[in-house]
Amino acid sequence: MNILFLMTDQHRVDTIGAYGNPDTATPALDALAARGTRFDRWYTPTAICTPARASLLTGQAPFRHKLLANHERNVGYIEDLPDEQFGFSHALRAKGYNCGLIGKWHIGHERTAADFGFDGPHLPGWHNPVDHEDYRDHLERNGLAPWRIDDRIRGTLPNGGPGNLLAARFCGPVEATFEYYLATRTIELLERYAEDLRHGGTPFFLQLNFFGPHLPYIVPDEYFDMFDPELIELPRSIAETFHGKPPVQRNYSAHWTFDTIPIEVTRKLIAVYRGYVALIDAQIGRVLDALERLGLTGETAVFFTSDHGEFTGAHRLHDKGPAMYEDIYRTAGIVHIPGRPGGVVRQEFVSLLDCTATILELAGIDPTPAVDSRSLVPLTSDDPVEWDDDIVCEFHGHHFPYPQRMLRTERYKLVVNPDSTNELYDLRTDPDELLNVYDHPEQAAVRTRMMNRLYTVLRDRGDNFFHWMTSMYDVGDVAYDPTMSGMDEATYRGGPA
Repeated sequence: MNILFLMTDQHRVDTIGAYGNPDTATPALDALAARGTRFDRWYTPTAICTPARASLLTGQAPFRHKLLANHERNVGYIEDLPDEQFGFSHALRAKGYNCGLIGKWHIGHERTAADFGFDGPHLPGWHNPVDHEDYRDHLERNGLAPWRIDDRIRGTLPNGGPGNLLAARFCGPVEATFEYYLATRTIELLERYAEDLRHGGTPFFLQLNFFGPHLPYIVPDEYFDMFDPELIELPRSIAETFHGKPPVQRNYSAHWTFDTIPIEVTRKLIAVYRGYVALIDAQIGRVLDALERLGLTGETAVFFTSDHGEFTGAHRLHDKGPAMYEDIYRTAGIVHIPGRPGGVVRQEFVSLLDCTATILELAGIDPTPAVDSRSLVPLTSDDPVEWDDDIVCEFHGHHFPYPQRMLRTERYKLVVNPDSTNELYDLRTDPDELLNVYDHPEQAAVRTRMMNRLYTVLRDRGDNFFHWMTSMYDVGDVAYDPTMSGMDEATYRGGPA
């Protein structure tokens, strides 16, 4: 089976109509969800670009593949996957697949998509590389003016300097945007692979990675002004006080200059962000139309997801960072497999990680090397499937080292922050995660149960974060010497003291 994998960057799930927001403009994604399976509890393994994308490529959790930070903000971690590291693209190539990747790579620094067997231009960096020769050639060949922006939106940093660019107006038509260029290059490669198939060639895996709607939100007039800021409903968590929260969150809010920006400008930012999503949806529509035109729809599985979410003012934050809120950890996940029913909605906790095993299964390849990944194919129908009723996520830092682990269940979320305040949220009564109830006496049983479960999962996975939990929290009986010296095992195994 052919596979088309569509991926965005820093994309809020609530900007997509299929996920329940009527004030959006995402007809292509809504139609894809109607034809396939929409996962309502789809999570990223970590809410930061490079580690999440490396997890998709390898089928391994970040602590295992160890590529833990973006190159641009690396704080001492490794910067590339080792040469011997498994990647699903190697397995697809060995099976005879054509493999292409158009758009954002951002998996390491020196090693490129070509090193992992992907066709396509190398487009480096964390955001649209608008000075790239191939993009400039696209503009010149089509008689389009060079890149230019206006109406910049930014706040003021604590040091008094200008804050990070959050949004701007693109001075040019849609056809000159980087998003249009990426879709065009994808369609060209899709046509090449289709021609190969017509001449008896092999199936293909083609991945389109948009750099957006990652900030800064830079879009042309049509999308910059698509949504009226006065009609934008602010996220309820904009009332965040950071009371009872880890202090790093208040510091991060200052870094992203939230309190220096008037509330009407925040509304405009959210409006422009939704316009950015609409621009990308239109380009996804172009690619899906090309798939149909080439007669490949009935033999091509289509995925849509993102590497993680975006705050866009929620919790008085922008971007992503050291806070494990739903805004950045829960993302969209849509899978359409020809021959499977449409309009399916699943509530199981699944992960971006699970795409790896799913891709390998669709290609008829043993998914064993994807050790932390589980195929989603059984979930692409209404049939009951035995599945875990919780999910674990992790974080290692961005701008600075900051280890966190999270356990999410149907009702509760536990976040362990070794440096400061742990967090516990009752998502049934507090879906916006404003009230940290970790220290509330009535939550003692929940806290203990979830701490035990998180500890067990991390220990069984081999995630050494569990060693901190062994000595610091109530994790139940411990059957090993926490010092790992081998000198006092009898004490912990019930032997003679």
